[in-house]
Amino acid sequence: MKKDNPCISVCEFDGRTGWCLGCGRTIPEIREWRKLTPYRRTALLRELPRRVKQVRTDGQPNPKPGKRGNFLPGPSSSPTA
Repeated sequence: MKKDNPCISVCEFDGRTGWCLGCGRTIPEIREWRKLTPYRRTALLRELPRRVKQVRTDGQPNPKPGKRGNFLPGPSSSPTA
């Protein structure tokens, strides 16, 4: 493995973007890595940290609304007497 290869041997892919969760590349980018020009490799290397960060934050579960006592009862939930 060359030092400019971003692979960290995770190789799991996000189903929505197609980006690797480890390095941020797509399968076609991984296949073509050695054939890329130095300019294109450098450009891609600069882009990858943003992709990895985006995939990791998008994959975090979102808190469910109303689960932490944030529910305010509306008029329909008032007790009837």
